[in-house]
Amino acid sequence: MTAMLETKNLGISFGGLKAVDGLSLKIEKGQLYGLIGPNGAGKTTAFNLLTGVYKPTMGNFFLDGEKLTGHNTIEINKKGVARTFQNIRLFKQLSVLDNVKVGLHNDYQYGTAVGIFRLPAFFKTEKEMNRKAIELLEVFDLAGEKDYLASNLPYGKQRKLEIARALATSPKLLLLDEPAAGMNPNETQELMDTIRFVRDNFNMTILLIEHDMRLVSGICEEITVLNFGTVLAQGETSKVLKDPEVVRAYLGE
Repeated sequence: MTAMLETKNLGISFGGLKAVDGLSLKIEKGQLYGLIGPNGAGKTTAFNLLTGVYKPTMGNFFLDGEKLTGHNTIEINKKGVARTFQNIRLFKQLSVLDNVKVGLHNDYQYGTAVGIFRLPAFFKTEKEMNRKAIELLEVFDLAGEKDYLASNLPYGKQRKLEIARALATSPKLLLLDEPAAGMNPNETQELMDTIRFVRDNFNMTILLIEHDMRLVSGICEEITVLNFGTVLAQGETSKVLKDPEVVRAYLGE
């Protein structure tokens, strides 16, 4: 069976520094997978390689069997990779509804003239986008706040909105960069339930970076540990987290 994501010896150097060095991993369809490691280990750099922000200087990566190495961010998103960010990047001055509609533009499009002159096709498309966006907001219990400014949502709900917007692009693979950052324990527990729900109900493959070990051990089936840009350990989460090398490098014990 073809893996949803496979990286082969993926890496990038900045000058003489190898930020990611020979990353090889395989994530099966429908899997919840974690990428962990100390600060500066290369985790976000790896995400930037997988989303076309950086071009790798070595190796390749494949989405559902298709080679995506060298493609730009827009092309990779249209192929089916979506991400959220460690620092929430919503359109703060747009409504909750409009933030999700931004993500829908991969699937719903109309010509410039149709938009400027408000031709019938414009209203038809907007109505369909509103319906789809509200469906997504209902999944995340945000439909009641659809007309709020995104900046006025509580922190935990802003995280949910960012995930909803990513899902609006109809991805095959969802990359979550430290989704629990800044959350209290109750919000983290709710986030864990949300991530499981997304995987199960959207038939989604999820790769996440996270420092919260409770979240990682609670939802990730397998993990890869990076340290100084290289793979320190890989495999079943519970076993990897007990690896003495991982405990030493990552947990500082």
